[in-house]
Amino acid sequence: MKSSSLPPFYKFSPSNALLFLLHIFTLSSTVYTAQVGTTTAAQNDLIDQLPGQPGPVNFTQYSGYVTVNDTAGRALFYWLQEAQGGSKVSDSAPLVLWLNGGPGCSSVAYGASEELGVFRINSNGETLFLNEYAWNKVANILFLDSPAGVGFSYSNTSSDLYKFGDANTARDSYAFLLGWFERFPKYKYRDFYITGESYAGHYVPQLSQIVYKQNKGVENPIINFKGFMVGNAVTDDYNDYIGLFEFWWNHGLISDETYRNLKLVCSMDSSEHPTNACNDAINTAYDEMGNIDPYSIYTPTCKKASSKRKQLRAGYRLMFGGYDPCTEIYSTKYYNHPAVQKALHANVTKIPYSWQTCSDIVGVYWGDSPRSMLPIYEELIAAGLKIWVFSGDTDSVVPLTGTRYSIDALNLSTVTSWYAWYDGTGEVGGWSQVYKGLTLATVRGAGHEVPLHQPLRGLILFEHFITNKPLPNGNNKN
Repeated sequence: MKSSSLPPFYKFSPSNALLFLLHIFTLSSTVYTAQVGTTTAAQNDLIDQLPGQPGPVNFTQYSGYVTVNDTAGRALFYWLQEAQGGSKVSDSAPLVLWLNGGPGCSSVAYGASEELGVFRINSNGETLFLNEYAWNKVANILFLDSPAGVGFSYSNTSSDLYKFGDANTARDSYAFLLGWFERFPKYKYRDFYITGESYAGHYVPQLSQIVYKQNKGVENPIINFKGFMVGNAVTDDYNDYIGLFEFWWNHGLISDETYRNLKLVCSMDSSEHPTNACNDAINTAYDEMGNIDPYSIYTPTCKKASSKRKQLRAGYRLMFGGYDPCTEIYSTKYYNHPAVQKALHANVTKIPYSWQTCSDIVGVYWGDSPRSMLPIYEELIAAGLKIWVFSGDTDSVVPLTGTRYSIDALNLSTVTSWYAWYDGTGEVGGWSQVYKGLTLATVRGAGHEVPLHQPLRGLILFEHFITNKPLPNGNNKN
């Protein structure tokens, strides 16, 4: 998604003994109980109450670490928010993994805290309030900080943080899943989906490919993988760049001359390693844009926050990085509080570095980054997996135009032509087209982080993905 050698805390991320784990949540007069199928390690990860949490709540949550490499001492941090409504609901609801991108950004910071998670952080950075449109209304949501060095995830081998890339991130994430399912055996064989945004446009299909390949030939796989969904996703360098520059020009953000120059000097570049001439042209474009938020071009900028735009220009990580609303300031304060870390079972190694939303190390020293995810799409479409791609239409960092060019390059046949879908209020929520093997959906008025800017529409989109129903048009209200 959005988007950050030393151990962890950075930003723009089993025991087999079966126990009867009893945990009581009270909502009005209702009692909720965690169930059979949790291990001792899972019991230790149970969150009783977060500092500043509005209580009581009707769902169970866990957080902690799963070691993915004993030799290096790499451990990834997770936060599970089970489906609302107690065990009767969570036991039947699917499990959904959410990944933010960067590379180097925390899913706790973004996905959990300002997008689809159940809690939002108040401006004091000390108290929480409930998100009315949390995605755990319809599924069990598992947030993962990946790779090590992102958010609360860490490595005891500091050199690890300077050599991460796509391949080893996918391997570690798969190792995490194997360990996590042993810790939570009740989720074995449950319908499982992988979701994410931004540079997770690489993470999600790459991890999906590993899970799919490992499941091939297995009659009843433990990781019962059904498909993936990505939003405003870095997908294919060539199409992403072409669509990016076109979006800037079509929305009046840059001059005709700069648009022509960008197409000339960046046309064959990689967004991971642009040439100096391309960097210069991008800098000129950002100067012409002025002080806007490129992740959401029509919303006000946060006057309290340091400019993410300056960071992007300094690092030339145009396709990466993250949305920088004021909530980033609130989360930085909240997750650095010792009581919060204790409640989350985080920072257990007592690393003396501040938690950040994105890692300044991991993102800068990123290694391998394939130019295109389209070959993986082709493989997984052929496998019959459910694949949805969505895009907020006011994002100028990984814009809708680039996504459409990438999907067009797949040459898929159309099942349902382009149509407007509605959000239940009588307003158009966006537009959608169903291809053979893939559904594309836009979210009207949303920036880079769809659930942040359009929470109702984001939840509707997610629920229809999970249930595999087409988004509602004017005649179909479902």
